[in-house]
Amino acid sequence: MSKDHRNICKPKTFEHIYNTYVKDIRRFLFFKTQDIDVAEDLLQDTFVKLWDNCSRVNYDTVKSYIYTIANNSFLNLKKHEKVVAKYQNEYKPENSNESPEFIMLEKEFLEKLEAIIASLPDKQREVFMMSRIEKKKYKEIAEELGISVKAVEKRMHQALFTMRSKIGNI
Repeated sequence: MSKDHRNICKPKTFEHIYNTYVKDIRRFLFFKTQDIDVAEDLLQDTFVKLWDNCSRVNYDTVKSYIYTIANNSFLNLKKHEKVVAKYQNEYKPENSNESPEFIMLEKEFLEKLEAIIASLPDKQREVFMMSRIEKKKYKEIAEELGISVKAVEKRMHQALFTMRSKIGNI
């Protein structure tokens, strides 16, 4: 092969190298990642790095060079995934699997819910809290408050009706 054909920076030579190794590198990366999209991304990165460094790569060692680049790209991806996973495990509230947006929306909803409960009339709020927070049965609430079970049911119904109407506006 002439000197000019061995220059990786020449588009025809680069294209020849690409066509020669692309399928093997793709298979190699897919075997490592088990994800075709990730493998394709790493494959493209590998050949971009080859192109960026074409003047420093010897034509006779190009195969080992692109396999090394592909493998290093895969290892860097795995290292990055570990850092991301560690960060997510350290900084997510109560180790939940929820996104930060979901956690924020949940917090806002709970704040609004607390405000709605606080705005209930005292008798309704008292029955609601005893039933839903303290997990008492209507009969126990009635005995404790000195009212009938029907009165507890009515207050609870009114509290839930008020909450549903206000929650619908959140």
